[in-house]
Amino acid sequence: MATKQNNAIYDLHDKPPFFTWLGLSLQHLFSMFGATVLVPLLVGLNPGVALFTSGVGTLLHLLITRGKVPAYMGSSFAFIIPMASLMKTIGYPAVAQGIISVGLVYLIVAFVITFTGTAWIDAIFPAEVVGPIIMVIGLSLASSAASSATTVNGKYDWKIFVVALITLLATIAFNMFLRGFLGLLPILLGIIFGYIVALLFGLVDLSPISAAHWFQLPDYETFIGKDGFKFYPAAILSMAPLALVTLSEHLGHLMVLSKITGHDFFANPGLKRTLTGDGAASVVAGLVGGPAVTSYGENIGVMQLSRVYSVWVIGGAAFFAVIFSFIGKLSALISTIPGAVTGGVGFMLYGVIAAAGLQVIVDNKVDYSQKRNLMIAAPILVVGIGDFHLQLGAQVNFSGVAIATLLGIVLNLVLPKIAASEK
Repeated sequence: MATKQNNAIYDLHDKPPFFTWLGLSLQHLFSMFGATVLVPLLVGLNPGVALFTSGVGTLLHLLITRGKVPAYMGSSFAFIIPMASLMKTIGYPAVAQGIISVGLVYLIVAFVITFTGTAWIDAIFPAEVVGPIIMVIGLSLASSAASSATTVNGKYDWKIFVVALITLLATIAFNMFLRGFLGLLPILLGIIFGYIVALLFGLVDLSPISAAHWFQLPDYETFIGKDGFKFYPAAILSMAPLALVTLSEHLGHLMVLSKITGHDFFANPGLKRTLTGDGAASVVAGLVGGPAVTSYGENIGVMQLSRVYSVWVIGGAAFFAVIFSFIGKLSALISTIPGAVTGGVGFMLYGVIAAAGLQVIVDNKVDYSQKRNLMIAAPILVVGIGDFHLQLGAQVNFSGVAIATLLGIVLNLVLPKIAASEK
């Protein structure tokens, strides 16, 4: 395990020994499972299908990007409102058409970039914009982690607080004091330790495990209903515009990955391939009954903490996701991990993403005594963290992260290099 110049224990194409590989992949799977399964539960889709499409989508993304980007595809939260509405009124065929349209938007943008190139990225994403955006991506998830770590069914419970705090402290201890093989698995060990504590506090419902079958075929659906194919333009119009939200998140996640791994993914394999992979993953999800998918901050946080950037590990997590989607009891076991545990680990995962943004600012020596830099960073941070979102009707909602990203781009392009009062 030679340490690389980017401080990686296992770099992009390094293949860990089998049992190390197994543990690292399970660590990624456990980290993203809660959020990926939560989306279908909120919308009314089958969690097994969501797990299946996250795994298949990730493998497809790895294939399209030629195994050069360690990104995991999980269920996207950006489409919850329109998907839930369509499920209640029309059913999954309408949702599927909307999800497929989102994937097609990605593919169209990737096609355009094939001709325009990506040189414009350096112009609109300098360090003074990238740093605060990366911080926002991490910190905007803080309230979600805090909610999971303090409440159950909307009510505050001190036991949830205690379990989350113990999980957090255990994860910190595992990061700081373990070495060798176990030192690579601090998140997985934190989740296991927190789960045991949650069991002792009576916060885990084991009945889903006993009720589940060992082999359980996911409940696949398609865009064709029981009465044949019908076209749902309203579904497409309600979901396709939201691809603009996830496109900005895609850019943000790619910036974070480039920063922590030391590889410029905008240059190699290129934005056209990463967008194509993301779009193709959503198209496949829509074809078999899953929610739209996107790259996941939880897995980026795991990479930042573990310093393991291997695409073999991400591919292994995706493989296990597909396998587990057919093993009912294993899926049920993971689904019983309480929010107190995922929230406690989330404090660490989301925080390290924010710290990566801070490192961008420090490494590039961004000077905040200059008004221009301050005027860019300040609104990005508050708009993004405060979730100053734009809602157009009941179904279209642009998140605070998306608004903050667009605001940072515009301010960087229009503000003068030096303020009038500084001349």
